[in-house]
Order: sequence, then structure tokens, then C-alpha cells
Amino acid sequence: MTSTPAIRPYRPEDRDALDDICVRTAHVGQDARPHYRDPGVFPAAFAQPYVHLDPALAFVLDDGAGRAVGYVVGTADTARFVEEYRARWLPLVAERYPEPSGPPSTPDEEIAALLHDPERMLVPQVAAYPAHLHIDLLPGWQGRGYGRALMTALFRALHERGVAAVHLCMLSANTPARAFYDRLGFHEIAVPDAGPVTFLGRPTAAESR
Repeated sequence: MTSTPAIRPYRPEDRDALDDICVRTAHVGQDARPHYRDPGVFPAAFAQPYVHLDPALAFVLDDGAGRAVGYVVGTADTARFVEEYRARWLPLVAERYPEPSGPPSTPDEEIAALLHDPERMLVPQVAAYPAHLHIDLLPGWQGRGYGRALMTALFRALHERGVAAVHLCMLSANTPARAFYDRLGFHEIAVPDAGPVTFLGRPTAAESR
């Protein structure tokens, strides 16, 4: 029986759906499968570690029939997350996605290099925003208010933990995503030599929009 789509906490049985959502939105918001030999490297780097290390800060958009069609994942303490990522997560995936032996030479190796460098998340300029997040929705579920609802669920959970502010890192080329974050009250954080990415932050308090 089908019911109304709703935001709910992540469940372990959602993992395959999260992987699928991540892959289908990983290439500047579009499907990564035509561009990568093994696009599973994306959820290994940007979705699975969060539900493995801090599942209580993961929420999904349920389509009303039990299937996740969007998600937000995050961590309350980026510095602690980086330590646990290296100690508890990387050993589980390093064999499937080995670290490049030199400078990355393929798109897959570029993402694998990020996977093996969790310390890249330790950016001094965002230290005042200790939490961070990743959000993805399948294209057919975007632009309907569900992204805002997912973010609100995470902001509330972080706020209840006493975390005052959250940041994210996005590809600067993804202009639709930037417009979405701007509507949610995120502001740009100046980070020297950030390359192709932009850092955004905001307080977790609900009124900050």
C-alpha cells in the first residue's frame, strides 16, 4: 500500500537506494554512470561512510512505498569524523578502490584519491561550522520542497545535539545546487585556493534562512 512521501530516519535496508541516488546525481548533479568505470566510488566516498559512522544523522525521502528517493547525511564533528573515517571506514573499501600510485590519471582515480584523503575535509576557514553534510535527490523529486524538508530534519538533529553551525562543499559549476543552498540561508565561506569547489555555511537554528 502506498502512502504520502515523507522524510524519515535512514534504515540499513536503504543502503542500496542511497548508493543508487548518489551515483545518479554525482556528475555535477547528473548521472555519473556514463563517465566512470566504477561509479560506486562516489557512494563509497560521499554517502556510505556517513551512514556507517553516524547513521542517526542520516534522513531519507521515502516515496510512500518504502523506497528512498533522496537523502541527507552528515556528521556533527568533522574533525572526529575524519579520524573515524580513516580508522574505521577506509579499511572496508580500500581494496575495491585503491589509492592511485601517482597523480590521478582517470576520472575514477580522481575520486579514489579523494576517498583516500579524508583530511581534505579539515579546512581551517570552516572550523566555526563543525558539522557538514551531503544531500542528493533523484531528479524527479527535486524542486518540490523535499530538499528543504530533508535539510530541516538534519538541522534540527544537529541543533538538538548542541551543534551551532554546519557547512558543505559543493562543485562551483553546479549552479542549480547553489541556488537551492542560497534559498536555505547558506552563505559563502572564503577559502583560499579552493579550486573547483565552493564552501557554504549557516547556523543550524531553524530561523536562520
